[in-house]
Amino acid sequence: MTDRFAPPPSRGCSNTPVLKERGQHEVFCGLTGIIWLHRKMQDAFFLVVGSRTCAHLLQSAAGVMIFAEPRFATAVLEETDLAGMADAQEELDRVVTELLQRRPDIKQLFLVGSCPSEVIKLDLAKAAERMSAQFAPHVRVLNYSGSGIETTFTQGEDACLAAMVPVLPASDARELLLVGALPDVVEEQAIGLLEAMGIGPIRVLPAPNRDSEYGVGPNTVFALTQPFLTDTHAALGRRGARHIAAPFPFGEEGTTQWLWAIAQEFGVSPEKFAEVTEKPRARARKAIAQASEVLNGGSVFFFPDSQLEIPLARFLTRECGMQAIEVGAPFIHREIMTPDLDLLADGPTLAEGQDVDKQLERCRAARPNLTVCGLGLANPLEAEGMTTKWAIELVFTPVHFYEQAGDLAGLFSRPLRRRALLQQEAAE
Repeated sequence: MTDRFAPPPSRGCSNTPVLKERGQHEVFCGLTGIIWLHRKMQDAFFLVVGSRTCAHLLQSAAGVMIFAEPRFATAVLEETDLAGMADAQEELDRVVTELLQRRPDIKQLFLVGSCPSEVIKLDLAKAAERMSAQFAPHVRVLNYSGSGIETTFTQGEDACLAAMVPVLPASDARELLLVGALPDVVEEQAIGLLEAMGIGPIRVLPAPNRDSEYGVGPNTVFALTQPFLTDTHAALGRRGARHIAAPFPFGEEGTTQWLWAIAQEFGVSPEKFAEVTEKPRARARKAIAQASEVLNGGSVFFFPDSQLEIPLARFLTRECGMQAIEVGAPFIHREIMTPDLDLLADGPTLAEGQDVDKQLERCRAARPNLTVCGLGLANPLEAEGMTTKWAIELVFTPVHFYEQAGDLAGLFSRPLRRRALLQQEAAE
């Protein structure tokens, strides 16, 4: 099913030695994931137990909600809480009771830990257990950590979904579970392609509401749509579900191989698969070719940020003609990443973790055509004459599957086109 692709490299990166770095790192915290999660779960509410800084971060990331009341808030830890002068558990009970009285539409409440709540050892797991018993069956209360002390920002979604897996009912039904929060239009495209092949029933995690949830068990097979869902992967494995390993659905090649892995699991014939995918594949190839003209022959350097780095490096090198100099990732989960690493030709430095000063030195020495990094590094590097791409934009923008493949290539080519225009204007 991948006859139009370049053959797999004779030597991929699966066995490439990994440079492990444990120095200063620059990332957003996991609270950022609430911004897209609260849009996917219509009956859920995310209550961050944190400081005013946490509240300001969420306000800045989400923008101002004018026409609708948002489904997230911050229970601010005051000085009396931090100093142990007040019973934080009692205060939290009071805040939650008031919230549920004011918002009877809430059916799932997530108590989200933060750096301050973890520093003072506030036991949110105990609070969630107590509140679940108190407000059942109308409200289910779960907890997870969104702290950024030792994590990257996409791990907030992973922690949230992993917290949901143990409370899903048991089931022996043969079902496909798509795991990861995607924009609605992208999720609909993926499900539409799979259903056109005759695959089903198809469930998604997270489900849009609690009433539409499903069971999970030994006959559940699941496919990850996001490469950062390592804890969720482990939690589903503990429930007996089986992972369908595949490259992630970025670009035409990744999408085709992801779909083909699922199709093989469900006995779809090559002819049926080709019938369903031929036209969208052609559209994706055309869109990528148009958007990636400026990328072809260029070099790219990935700082560790979103955990999307390895699949995106595979996409840029195999479908857009780029050379990867270094591919840094916050952490590398071998079982999940191997299909993409097998397709990524040996050559780039693979780095796990971060020592930002050392990576900046390597990036400056390499002078890549494009550097993919966090917001905190982009402006200084731009001031030095380097072209950068904000990594966080790749998380907030629809980039999965065929119809978004050209947009994905465009996100990388746009900074290079902008740089060329600015240089042209300066020359004139």
